[in-house]
Amino acid sequence: MNLPNKITISRIFLIPVFLIIMLYPFSWGEVTVWGVTLPVTHLIGALIFIIASTTDWIDGYYARKYDLVTNLGKFLDPLADKLLVSAALIVLVDLDLIYNLSWIAIVIISREFAVTGLRLVLAGEGEVVAANQLGKIKTWAQIIAISAMLLHNLPFEGIHFPFALIALWIALIFTVWSGMDYFMKNKTAFVNSK
Repeated sequence: MNLPNKITISRIFLIPVFLIIMLYPFSWGEVTVWGVTLPVTHLIGALIFIIASTTDWIDGYYARKYDLVTNLGKFLDPLADKLLVSAALIVLVDLDLIYNLSWIAIVIISREFAVTGLRLVLAGEGEVVAANQLGKIKTWAQIIAISAMLLHNLPFEGIHFPFALIALWIALIFTVWSGMDYFMKNKTAFVNSK
């Protein structure tokens, strides 16, 4: 297994660590950052999520730079993204940190399942499709929104601004847009599959 794929696997292995930190009732107290008080577990969980998310850029960089792009990597990389984002969204709903907009989490996760299903149909036809630019923008929009919510929408330079909420709506728009784009570009293979 090459280095980019190992980095992708590490992202998958960080998901249970993230879940344990966020959901187990550790009594590590609270911390105040820029006037916002949040549990230490949420701060650590957010940092784990951010670190895991940055491995998405790192594995892609090494795969392209050293010509290590593989079909396994094309499959694992978006799968790791979907697992990480879905786990984080479910945690946000469970902890009531998603602004009573759990339906957005449902739409995002549903899109991820739908696109994964399409990928499986395409793989059955012998076609492995890597994420396109719009899909990458969608992923980063989701990561930014989730990070902001995990950090309880920490204010920027002491100014309270609903950044996390706005980022969540932007992530929703890119999620729906990229999903529609993915199905439109691959509708022939989907319709003609046996």
